[in-house]
Amino acid sequence: QLQASGGGLVQSGGSLRLSCAALGSDFAASTLAWYRRAPGKQRELVAQILTRGVTNYVESARGRFTISRDNAKNTVYLQLRSLKPEDTAVYYCNLLMRGTDYWGQGTQVTVSS
Repeated sequence: QLQASGGGLVQSGGSLRLSCAALGSDFAASTLAWYRRAPGKQRELVAQILTRGVTNYVESARGRFTISRDNAKNTVYLQLRSLKPEDTAVYYCNLLMRGTDYWGQGTQVTVSS
């Protein structure tokens, strides 16, 4: 079970920090990621962090977003900076463990211009 939080309404250029806590999982052995789905668009991978901390970002997020993990707290974070209206979407956390995907319920991020 994944519980995402931290979304909200922010002005262009602002920041938010998303959090996603995992319950009952082998968190440290899992690949973690954040996806988003903007209105009228397909879901896209925003950022990913592997078990040893290696990170990957979609080009539009590189340099503005930072994904991190705290294995002691079973939590993955996504720090969003310099937000733009086109970042408006529902953000979902994802945990990949032993070939199975687990999804959080999503948290809405809205960026006003």
